[in-house]
Amino acid sequence: MEIDVTVYGPLRSATGAKTISLEWSGGTVADAVAALVDAYPRAEPHLYDGDEVRPSVRVSIDGERATLEASVPDDASLTIVPAVQGGSR
Repeated sequence: MEIDVTVYGPLRSATGAKTISLEWSGGTVADAVAALVDAYPRAEPHLYDGDEVRPSVRVSIDGERATLEASVPDDASLTIVPAVQGGSR
């Protein structure tokens, strides 16, 4: 199945576009994030800390904020905002 994913921040340089079509087998938001990293490995450091999705990563399904455990409907579109790196003073 294919899903449209809109990305922001440094993920754009990892995917090469603001909106991409992602092939995946369906499932949860966490599965979609994993499929994005499989397709675009350069996205991994922006989305994962070790084996876990960073707590500051925000995902929306059709404009509504979603948890990693949420199921993604077949015709949905996702928006992913990566972790924001803090600066030092």
